[in-house]
Amino acid sequence: MGMLTCLGTGVAANWEAITGGRSGIRTISLFDASGFHTRIAGEVGQNFDPGGHISPKEYRRLDRHQQFALVAAAEAIDDSGVKYPPENPYGVGVIVGSGMGGVESLEKGMDILQKKGPRRMPPLMIIMTVINICSGMLAIKYGFRGHNFGLVNACASGTSAIGEAYRLIAEGLADTMLAGGSEAVITPLSVSSFNALRALSTRNDEPQRASRPFDALRDGFVLSEGAGMLVLESLEHAQRRGANIHAEVVGYGATEDAFHPVMPDPDGEGAYRAMLKALEYAGIEPSMVGYLNAHGTSTELNDKTETVAIKRLFGSSANDVSISSTKSMTGHMIGAAGAVEAIYTIMAIKTGKIPPTINLDIPDPECDLNYTPHKTVDRRVDYALSNSFGFGGQNASLLFKMAE
Repeated sequence: MGMLTCLGTGVAANWEAITGGRSGIRTISLFDASGFHTRIAGEVGQNFDPGGHISPKEYRRLDRHQQFALVAAAEAIDDSGVKYPPENPYGVGVIVGSGMGGVESLEKGMDILQKKGPRRMPPLMIIMTVINICSGMLAIKYGFRGHNFGLVNACASGTSAIGEAYRLIAEGLADTMLAGGSEAVITPLSVSSFNALRALSTRNDEPQRASRPFDALRDGFVLSEGAGMLVLESLEHAQRRGANIHAEVVGYGATEDAFHPVMPDPDGEGAYRAMLKALEYAGIEPSMVGYLNAHGTSTELNDKTETVAIKRLFGSSANDVSISSTKSMTGHMIGAAGAVEAIYTIMAIKTGKIPPTINLDIPDPECDLNYTPHKTVDRRVDYALSNSFGFGGQNASLLFKMAE
């Protein structure tokens, strides 16, 4: 596993911050946001350091979301012990999800076009903006020649990438997959566009208290950036090479609301079905799930709809499952969110620690489940779900199991 977020670079640094209940939301420094309604975000950092994983020449030729993907993938590959190039390169593939791809480079390109004309356009503009290039670059770097594609599924992109990689392995079409999500959307165009939708929090004077999933005083989500990457293998393949197995992926559900481009179906039907499909694939009952990492964006409609779906899935035992939204600390990384949260979910299984939902001071009366407010709690978790829902009505849910 490998990751970087506004809380730091690396799984260990992130997990320490998450279980410590620390927020990474700050005033935007990547551009002058003084005239914007929203002036806060979850930045990886203006002085992002690729840590030796990217050469200075490569760094200048990559969009920020591509840089993030390379750094997170390097940690995941190192952690996995996978040798590269592999003996069977066509058995190893890459899927990287992103909701918006190289939006920063696209904005800069448009500025150059308008100010300097078409002859001054950077020659690598297309390469820096197209979403599939992340997976292509990783394949080139590591010699992985199997299934390879970029996946665009809005805020469910990272979860969908892991789920589709899992499906390829389960169907015997791949031995190993590098999968996850990467996003770098703290840009003038992105922030102003989400502001136009009235989707973002404007709690500019209290950035660390702005992301408030399931809280009655929430006023929108907080836009963030980051990346999460995982190495997935068939169990037999991992055991044969003596891999350190963090957890098992045992279920994946994907559905579509077919309701509205932005708003979730208030009945939560699609979200419920995605979770149910993941459980049915694994052949387990809802009562066996100990932890659920909620999509929990800190928007009224999402929080209420997800609560409805969880209640429908778990029934009378809904209050027995530990739930949290780690977005309360990281903000919403759009296409990278699901991959990062999958890692947090796995860490909850590995460590027996349920991360908190911070800023849950006055619970919304319609959100009345056990969201683990304020502080980390200890609990053995054998099975855990991780949810991601996105614009367009996309729903994806992953089910993880403790490694035996």
